[in-house]
Amino acid sequence: MKKELLLVGYSILITLLFACQADKKEVSTNDENQISLFDRQSLTGWRSFRNLPNNSWEVVDGTLHCKPFSDSVENFRSDLITEAQYRNFELTFEFKLASQSNSGVMFRVSEDYDQTYATGPEYQLIDDVGYPGTLAEENKTAGNYAMHIPKNKILKPVGEWNEGKIIVQENNVEHWLNGARIVAYELHSPDWIARRDASKWKDFPAYGTIEKGHIALQDHGNEVWFRNIAIIVHE
Repeated sequence: MKKELLLVGYSILITLLFACQADKKEVSTNDENQISLFDRQSLTGWRSFRNLPNNSWEVVDGTLHCKPFSDSVENFRSDLITEAQYRNFELTFEFKLASQSNSGVMFRVSEDYDQTYATGPEYQLIDDVGYPGTLAEENKTAGNYAMHIPKNKILKPVGEWNEGKIIVQENNVEHWLNGARIVAYELHSPDWIARRDASKWKDFPAYGTIEKGHIALQDHGNEVWFRNIAIIVHE
């Protein structure tokens, strides 16, 4: 009887230990430092780049929606930027594109220049299959636009939601898509400089040089949706 009681007690102890480990795992994945950047109801925390007139962005059905260009209305278009600025961070977001659409997410953007892309490296968003014309591999979804090709990616079709993530730690940058890291590079490394000088960015001297700046969502005149935009700040 004593042996049976010991076995029962041991079994209960093991069960409790596993339960505690499960609780620990659940707590560790719920990062208290994550900050939502979009409340699904308003543009609070966002504004147009350089406060330009803008009627292209709206909140609809809990998503941040960039309306397509229309000849039937007066278009005041602008990229959308966060009011806050960031240096080191982990940004997560979900995005959905319409057919033939083009957009992007940029970081460390400065308003001292005429365009967001003059300073901010871009996580490209585009209809890889249906966009008109020929697309270079480095200009496809989740690539570092005009610089680095996304490798081994799994991209859901146009009209479906994809999960993007950008991690920036000093000069080290990673692009993630649907749970997998597909781009990694180091700002100002010899490789990065060579790629920059061989691309359109050679004509933009401030490109990639800003140490702390805004996050920008690109208005390319095409339809795109964002939701579940959140950030963990590492500075």
